[in-house]
Amino acid sequence: MKREELEALRAKVSCEAVLEQAGYEIDLKESTRRAVKYRRGGNIVIVTHDGRGWFDPLSDEKGDVFGLAMFLEGIPFPSAAGAVASIVGYQLSRPEWRSSRSSVPLEDIADRWRGRRTPSPGSDAWRYLCWARWIPTAIVRKAIREGVLREGPFGSLWAAHIDGLGRVVGWEERGPDWRGFATGGSKVLFRFGPGDASRLCVTEAAIDAMSLAALEGPREQTLYLSTGGGWSPATDAALAELAARPGLTLVAATDANSQGEVYGERLRALAEASGCDWQRLCPPAEDWNEVLKAREKEKRKRNIEKKVGPAACAPAASREAPPGMRRPLTRPDTDAATREGS
Repeated sequence: MKREELEALRAKVSCEAVLEQAGYEIDLKESTRRAVKYRRGGNIVIVTHDGRGWFDPLSDEKGDVFGLAMFLEGIPFPSAAGAVASIVGYQLSRPEWRSSRSSVPLEDIADRWRGRRTPSPGSDAWRYLCWARWIPTAIVRKAIREGVLREGPFGSLWAAHIDGLGRVVGWEERGPDWRGFATGGSKVLFRFGPGDASRLCVTEAAIDAMSLAALEGPREQTLYLSTGGGWSPATDAALAELAARPGLTLVAATDANSQGEVYGERLRALAEASGCDWQRLCPPAEDWNEVLKAREKEKRKRNIEKKVGPAACAPAASREAPPGMRRPLTRPDTDAATREGS
């Protein structure tokens, strides 16, 4: 096949089409316009550059549409070119991304971060963390003191990703109706806790990192980390740098699903290569925030029963806030020091 024909195929066939043909499904919850996540079992491929590029977050594999066909099927380039040619004109099952962002050039990442205020009691991000996600206020205040939380737009929360030099290079964006990552930012690591800690707990989301900290209670020598739902080369380098310190224990506190197990195995390989200890800490629910919410609800139920007795407790449905009421009748327990360990 001539060079001109190959270039024409690159322009006509999206990496997403190759993935769909191979049985991968899009994960809309974890996708953005610039990084579309596809899954097949425990395998993940991230599509970039408007469908013209891709990378495997669990390895160093990346490339164009021909490289993707070779990677998926284990075939040489001539066969991959033929496979790509066979799906010219393939229509994706998902609708076209429609960007709502302005065409105005984005500000520098650091300036954008500094331009947002920190959460405060009663603010939208505070309510989201403490009331929707049940993060204790003591944990939220500590994260604010460490400078890793900001108020995002439309009631969202920003959780900073910080590089090895202590610079904010991106942030996880979470809210009641929004999930994403800073446009133009870099995924490295969300860090919560002392930088010289001897125990590293790696989770997949900043909210899970804070949830695990709440479940375990105060631990002076633990640094809680989040990869932000992906695993970039910068994340790998940052973890390797941290794991190289002597006397370290690396804890894979990733989700209780196939992706979490893949990440856990990758952390074990990193620990073995670095010569540090490794542990797997698996949540009894899918993630640590679900565990925290279940525990806090049970504690609240027990507290109510102690005060008024089981027979006097209203059914759970009757204690629900009426439609439109944003503030719950009671706040989550805020005393992190008295919480039980996980």
